[in-house]
Amino acid sequence: MSLAHLFIAEITHEASNTQKMLERVPAGKFGWKPHEKSMTLKHLSAHIANLSGWAGFVADTEYLDLADNNLPIPEINNTEDLLQLLRRNVAASVQALESKSDKQLSEPWILRNGARIILEMPKAAVIRGMCMSHIYHHRGQLSVYLRLLDVPVPGMYGPSIDDPVHPED
Repeated sequence: MSLAHLFIAEITHEASNTQKMLERVPAGKFGWKPHEKSMTLKHLSAHIANLSGWAGFVADTEYLDLADNNLPIPEINNTEDLLQLLRRNVAASVQALESKSDKQLSEPWILRNGARIILEMPKAAVIRGMCMSHIYHHRGQLSVYLRLLDVPVPGMYGPSIDDPVHPED
């Protein structure tokens, strides 16, 4: 199986887990944050939904220069906006990856800020580390935000303590 198809399988599987988390985000608490140094609930949730498109962005580009950063900032007004952003970004990542060979995903990708190179790695390594692991990191943060807001946290890889118990027959 190609690297692209392995990434597509992971992206589509994990999108359902990410969706479970984003569905629970209460829009009425978008401005809340657990600490003055923390992101707001809205910022964190939008960042997670936005990161779902980064695998496709990395696959289709050679670099991102933060000094020229003209990436669009999506307008998020409610929980449904988060879910739509997630769905669009997952679809864009899958579409971009479908046509990529292992050779293309082995090509270098650069994150820079003007002349300063922050990282340079093969696209596949960037997709694994900076894209996918980055989503999981922030999804973990979101689970803590939800817990602190007394919002039931969904199970990701099995039931959570908040999932309803189903008695066996």
